[in-house]
Amino acid sequence: MPNWYTTRESVKRSVRLNGNENDEAVDRLIEAASRDVDNMTHRWFIPRTQTRLFRWPGRYAQGDTLWLDADLISVSTLQTQAQDSSPTTVSSSDFFLEPNNTNPPYSRIEIDISSTASFESGDTPQRSISVAGSWGFSNDTISVGTVTSGLSSDATATEFVCSNGSATSGINVGDTLLIESEQLFITEKASAALGSILIAAALTADKSGNVTIDSGHGIAVGEVILIDSEEMFVRSSGATTLGVERAYNATTLAAHDDDTAVHIFRTLTATRGVNGTTAATHANSTAISAYRAPAPIRQLTQALAIAAVTQEAAAWGRSLGAGDVQTDVTNRDLGAFTARIAEQFLRPREYAL
Repeated sequence: MPNWYTTRESVKRSVRLNGNENDEAVDRLIEAASRDVDNMTHRWFIPRTQTRLFRWPGRYAQGDTLWLDADLISVSTLQTQAQDSSPTTVSSSDFFLEPNNTNPPYSRIEIDISSTASFESGDTPQRSISVAGSWGFSNDTISVGTVTSGLSSDATATEFVCSNGSATSGINVGDTLLIESEQLFITEKASAALGSILIAAALTADKSGNVTIDSGHGIAVGEVILIDSEEMFVRSSGATTLGVERAYNATTLAAHDDDTAVHIFRTLTATRGVNGTTAATHANSTAISAYRAPAPIRQLTQALAIAAVTQEAAAWGRSLGAGDVQTDVTNRDLGAFTARIAEQFLRPREYAL
């Protein structure tokens, strides 16, 4: 399941990896690092909408308590006698989410003993309790802009344009987005002309220069623009002037004529309806949020991915380069850091015996 806790752009910037020829390897190593974090902590950090079934009575269930085999954020439907032709739905007023009824994740469901509800096996104890809801450590998100175009008429469209492609505050490859009730996973970013925005003065092949641009451009700090075939990383953004890093991402420094079109990396390729959600149409200007795992989890995933990238570059040896530029890549400090974060977020084994 493609849920990453860091992004392609973040890892590449950290190891100063330019160009696109290594993107497949970086993506693969981020995916592996994210799944390693899941396995180390026995939980996942981007929510999934799913139905989980439990035996009653059984390993996870006894009396009025159902111990859960995964973190629970919220319940949409709780049923007993779930294998029967007419299951019994337990009202939300007749059960509690524990250990705390206000802050997920939850590890168990308890029937309110003052109610008439109960867990029952029905025709068979197998799969007799059904819990449909949102599962995971948290559903924390941040705002990352809006839909500009591409999703309003076709629920199967896999390419759309967003309003913010910033590396720091926008959408990047590896983000899991929430648009209304649909989750989307971003697999690629491409550039397209930003309306009729043009550079307002010719550019020389000078790395120290700023870019003068039409007013009302809406370009944010951290975005990448493309002028002719040269990419530029935006470090500051004023009304008509962009402070940029020229020849970004291994492109070639070049001169550019006045009134050349400005392209920007806001065209996204996405896998639709991920994590148990349903693909749908979304009107232009609909808000987009991106899921964010806790900061230590993001940091750990980043560290594991970076370590793997450098180890692959060294053919899984002890060092990279030679002589004065030789770099140790044995990652001696990574083990202790990994153990500390994994222990901090380890899911308690609170299951009934």
